[in-house]
Amino acid sequence: MRMTFGWIATALIIVTLVLAGPSYSQTTTVDTTGSDITVADSLAENAADHEDANDYIWDANDVTDIALDDGGIAVDGFGAVIDGNAVTIKFAGTYRVSGSLSDGQILVNSKEDGTVRLILTGVSLHCSTNAPLLVKNADRAVLILAADTENTLSDGTIRTLEDPNDEDPNAVIFTKENFTICGEGLLTVNGRYQDGIAAKDGLLITGGTIVVNAVDDGIRGKDYLVIRGGDIAVTAGGKGLKADNDTDAAAGYVLIEDGTVNVTSQGDAIAAATDVLIAGGELTLTSGGGSGRSVSGTASAKALKAATSLVVDGGVFTISSADDALHSDASIAVNGGTFAIARADDGIHAEAALGINDGEINITKCYEGIESTTVILLNGGNVHIVASDDGVNVGTDTMGMGGGPGMGGGGNPNAATAGNCYFYINGGRLVINAAGDGIDINGAVVMTGGTVLVNGPTGNDNGALDYDSTFKISGGFLIAAGSSGMAMAPSASSTQYSILAKFNSTFQAGALFRIQANDGTEVVTFAPSKQYQTVAFSSPSLKKNTTYNVYCNGSYAGTLEDGLYTDGTYTAGSKYASFTITSMVTNVSAQGGGGSPPVFR
Repeated sequence: MRMTFGWIATALIIVTLVLAGPSYSQTTTVDTTGSDITVADSLAENAADHEDANDYIWDANDVTDIALDDGGIAVDGFGAVIDGNAVTIKFAGTYRVSGSLSDGQILVNSKEDGTVRLILTGVSLHCSTNAPLLVKNADRAVLILAADTENTLSDGTIRTLEDPNDEDPNAVIFTKENFTICGEGLLTVNGRYQDGIAAKDGLLITGGTIVVNAVDDGIRGKDYLVIRGGDIAVTAGGKGLKADNDTDAAAGYVLIEDGTVNVTSQGDAIAAATDVLIAGGELTLTSGGGSGRSVSGTASAKALKAATSLVVDGGVFTISSADDALHSDASIAVNGGTFAIARADDGIHAEAALGINDGEINITKCYEGIESTTVILLNGGNVHIVASDDGVNVGTDTMGMGGGPGMGGGGNPNAATAGNCYFYINGGRLVINAAGDGIDINGAVVMTGGTVLVNGPTGNDNGALDYDSTFKISGGFLIAAGSSGMAMAPSASSTQYSILAKFNSTFQAGALFRIQANDGTEVVTFAPSKQYQTVAFSSPSLKKNTTYNVYCNGSYAGTLEDGLYTDGTYTAGSKYASFTITSMVTNVSAQGGGGSPPVFR
């Protein structure tokens, strides 16, 4: 996917923003490009991979056998030449390899058209001074892992090349051509020099069990790395999976369609010079030592990192990262998938548009949960966030991770971007537990649907809702319980009614907050997971010229989900206030304890 998108129209949202202070309107164009694209959309803008069905078809009667042995390599058939402890494949064809070499090499140097197929049927190959498997020339090259076989390739810590000007083959399996790995056997790669598997063009994996241990990058394709299947485990001192062509806008992408991928890396677990595209599979990613560690300086230890676009259509993700879990230098679109995320910095971070359109996202540990410098769109999905600072943030945080709570409102370091940032809530379910601001937007919030439940903060230097211009709500369900120092409600310019209830003392976590109509009809019963002194609430259930009562404490027998009770019976606690809806926003003040008489306005 490129930011021009070719046939994909650039998505623009035109909003009218009523700014605080002197009353005037400003029409702003918000670029949401990339927030709702799919993997298929992105692939339409990228170079196609090299897969060909004919690569997997050969005549069993036309196979050359190569038997590796320290006592002498044996070749039975046409196309391979022996030179001491090395064998060179000079012609297209199918080669079945077995045996072991303690210090040798397989070199593919075929300059004719056609596919070179290497079938590993139980190979142990080590080369102390070069890549044990080097594809120097080939029209097409395929590595096939025979079923029920175990194969191990490893290199040494140095490189000694016949031609000093030759490009350094820095991986155990190093290919200068497009390369495919497939089959049903086991391949173990131990990279002691630098990388495990590297292709200077495209790298495609469609099957096999592949275990890579590398002092630097694990598996690298220059133009692309495409995984369509297999069981892949990578332990890397650098990046885990990588595509690094940053000079061709249609290349440099990583695509995972299926398979099991387990990466433990000191750098980024999966990184692309352009796009990271995930359509399916089961991914377990640990980067930078996991969520209990942190990165310093210019180091990067993200789980998924794209320079252009990060698109997830599906898959199951278990992520523990010292840096952002999902990161793009441009846009992110999450269209599905199941995520369990623990990280030391942001859960999901985009430098431009960030769209959550579907999926199950559970961020159990983070600094800030979901962050974009310009715009976030929540259109669907089920999102849970536990954050040590803000749950959702739109703006440029000049403090960075570790700046700590207390940066909202007038002291917000993001003030330079105020008015240019937007959070659109059109659907889905968002549940936040935050030590800093629950929702911190250095601009405007527009809510047309969905369910938003905010718990926290407890400190008065942050607020459950913190926005710099307007919060216009026209639909959906919102409840935000937190401290009183910076409490905010949706704006009076909304078309759905809201209230902001303030108490004179603090209720403990789990103490019920309830609103019911005079006739006893339930409007909301909520048990915040943190102590609270204010509650902002908006729902289509609130009607003009209707009187409601606020209760706290008591008990409820019914269905509980994320602190929200439904379909049950409430046993009343204390009644703290009554109020009548006469305007879009109603401020309700009540004594906080001891049965004192209510105050309302």
